[in-house]
Amino acid sequence: MNNKQLSIFFEKLKQFVEDKELIKLVLSNKRDEFSDLKSIIATIVKLKAGYRLNIVYRHNTKDITKNYPFDEGLAIINEMYINNFQNGEIIANTENIILTTNQKGKIKLSIKEPTLQPLTSFNHDNIKDRLIETKQNIYLRELGITNANWAVRHQMSDKYKQINRYIELISPEIKELENLNKLHIVDMGSGKGYLTFALYDYLHNNLKKEIKFTGVEFREDLVNLCNTIAQKAEFKDLNFITGTIEKTVIDKIDVLIALHACDTATDEAIYRGINSDASLIVCAPCCHKQIRKEFNVTNELTHVVKYGILKERQAEIITDSLRALILEAYGYKTKVFEFISTEHTPKNVMIVGRKTDSTNPNKKNIMETIQAIKSIYGIEQHYLEKLLNI
Repeated sequence: MNNKQLSIFFEKLKQFVEDKELIKLVLSNKRDEFSDLKSIIATIVKLKAGYRLNIVYRHNTKDITKNYPFDEGLAIINEMYINNFQNGEIIANTENIILTTNQKGKIKLSIKEPTLQPLTSFNHDNIKDRLIETKQNIYLRELGITNANWAVRHQMSDKYKQINRYIELISPEIKELENLNKLHIVDMGSGKGYLTFALYDYLHNNLKKEIKFTGVEFREDLVNLCNTIAQKAEFKDLNFITGTIEKTVIDKIDVLIALHACDTATDEAIYRGINSDASLIVCAPCCHKQIRKEFNVTNELTHVVKYGILKERQAEIITDSLRALILEAYGYKTKVFEFISTEHTPKNVMIVGRKTDSTNPNKKNIMETIQAIKSIYGIEQHYLEKLLNI
């Protein structure tokens, strides 16, 4: 492990905390995939006892919040990064600092321009883990997430949390892409546009990037609604069109997003991304009927898939595993992780593929692995294989 890069990161963090210039620290990408602890978020708060580091420990089903004196909190964060996480991001008034550790222990440190407005208050009630602000945010009001006073409606609080979690997850992936100002992002199956609007808002207003954004939705009434809201919000480079994932003609796709596309529609979206040589493909699958119907298990696993609920879960795991492997075969570095806790939505898996090579020298080995997995479950063909003609 490169101790110099690590030392710079934590020296910067210590200075930002002491100078009260820290907006937020995030530790993520857990080292142990089976750990219940997903991430850590630290902010500065002002209490009656004085300034403290507020640390939120995010678990799969709960959040635990504790306040520490600065020295104690910094020591905990240092230890937690070394033992539990591979990514760290400091968001401060003057700059953002990103620390990543790969599987071999190699550390990369990058320093970027600040992405959030400087904090002016550290009152505990005012510190919120929000990348999408509510005040004067027209699309949130028009979509019914906030009321006329810009407060989040009680019945929409889960949706608002989902929006912020989505931006928290996808923004680092997009920020790593080249030529951000020239990107064309396409959201396939954009629906009512909650996440589409939020991502455009974040990239355009927070990061100040002049990206082009297209939402594709087959329901014309939703397309008309979203275009009307985009006009009210003055989102000039956000446009919604009527069409399907499979047939809509789009010349250039740099980032393809498909969230909660049902069953094989997710495969159609991944195929569009691969076929367009997209730099980034982001999917949150919904329903996994195709593989479940194809199961023809003749080995010991018959004792697992004979139970309906377990067969359904096996189908979800196998479907998304094959999707991830196929992406890797086509030169994408792929991650599969939890989108948001099942407390907020049961459809909580996200697949992210970043283009690294035009061709993968390990494609043959990966395809052999895919065939072996299919043989275990008696699967003839994954729908994505059919689309790619492999």
